[in-house]
Amino acid sequence: MVTNTPATRPANPRFSSGPCAKPPTFTLDTLKDAALGRSHRAAIGKAKLKDAIETTREILGVPADYKIGIVPASDTGAFEMAMWNLLGDRPVEMLAWESFGAGWVTDVVKQLKLDAKVTTADYGKIVDMAGVDYDSDVCFTWNGTTSGVRLPNGAAIPADRDGLTLCDATSAAFAMDLPWDKLDVTTFSWQKVLGGEAAHGMLILSPRAVERLESYTPLWPLPKIFRLTKGGKLIDGVFSGATINTPSMLAVEDYLQCLAWAQSVGGLPGLIARADANAAVIDRFVASRDWIANLAEDPATQSTTGVCLKFTDARIADGAGFAKAVAKRLEAEGVAFDIGAYRDAPPGLRIWCGGTVEASDLEALMPWIEWAFEAEIAAQTQAA
Repeated sequence: MVTNTPATRPANPRFSSGPCAKPPTFTLDTLKDAALGRSHRAAIGKAKLKDAIETTREILGVPADYKIGIVPASDTGAFEMAMWNLLGDRPVEMLAWESFGAGWVTDVVKQLKLDAKVTTADYGKIVDMAGVDYDSDVCFTWNGTTSGVRLPNGAAIPADRDGLTLCDATSAAFAMDLPWDKLDVTTFSWQKVLGGEAAHGMLILSPRAVERLESYTPLWPLPKIFRLTKGGKLIDGVFSGATINTPSMLAVEDYLQCLAWAQSVGGLPGLIARADANAAVIDRFVASRDWIANLAEDPATQSTTGVCLKFTDARIADGAGFAKAVAKRLEAEGVAFDIGAYRDAPPGLRIWCGGTVEASDLEALMPWIEWAFEAEIAAQTQAA
C-alpha cells in the first residue's frame, strides 16, 4: 500500500552531487563586489585571488610551507596537471574504487603510457591502503563521489615514504579532516563541498612535491596551461594569485563568499559537523527500512558527502529502471533534483550531504523517498 503523500517538502530540493547546493545564505547580491571588467593582474584582482588562497589555507589548516594554487578546469584540470608534471620519475601505483579514480587510471596507462600497478575495488568497497607500496608514487581519491565510500583516515600512509601521494579530494575537502602530512598533492574544486561556481580547481603541493617538480622533467611535452616550472624552478606566482590563465573574477568572488560562509558556521569543524549530521539523517532512515541500504559495505568507509544508496527489495525486477523511475517521481514532485546514481555506478540514489545542505531538508526528503519507492512498487505490480 502506498503511503500518503508527505505533507512537508524540502525548502531546497537541490541534492545533486555536482554542481552542489550553494550556501544557504547565498543571493546574487553577495557578488556585488566582484572585480568585473578588471584585469585579474591588477591590484584588486591579485588581492582577491591571494585572499582566496590564504583563506583556503586558514580554513583547511594547510601548513604554511605548502603551496596553494588556483588552476584551470576544475578538479580535473588540477589532478591532470599534477599527474602530467610529477609522474614518471619512479614506479606508479594507481588506486581506484569509483568512476573518477578509474578515469585517472585510464589517463596514466593509456595517455602517459606508464607501466603502472593498478589496484581496484568494486563499488561500495575500498582498496586496502595498508597493502600499497608507498615507495611508488600513489594516486587515489579520498572520497568516492560516485561510490559513496571514503578513506576513514590516513593511518596507512607512512610518514617516511619515498614516493609522492597524489590525492583527488574534491568531495572531501571542507567536509572531512585531511591529514596534510600524508598528502603531497591535493586537488579539489570550488563547486563541490562549498557549492562554488565551476571552472577553477585548487592544487596544493607539499615541499616534497615542489622538490620533485624542480628536480624532474617528464619525458612528454607539457602544454602551456599545465606548466608549473620554468628553468627548473617553480613558477611561484601561480601559488600567490598570478594564475596560468585568466580566471572568472565573478567565480572568484563567489568562492570568497563561500569561504566567508564557511567561517560563519565554525570553519572546518563546523562544516564537518554539518556533513556528519546530514549523513546521519539518511543513516537513521536506511537503518529502519529493509528495502534500501547504503552502497558502502563498511560503515567506517561510508561517505558523509556523496551518500550512495541501493534498493534491496526482492520484488524489483529491473534495478536500473526502478531506480530511475523513483528519481523521476521525486523530480516531478519538485522535492529532489538529480539524485539518480552516477551513470557508471550500480543503480540507486546518490544524495549530496555536504555542509551547504540543511539537515531539515534531508529530514523532509526521507518520507518522499519512501513514498516514491512504494508508488513505483505498486506501479510495477500493476503492470505485471
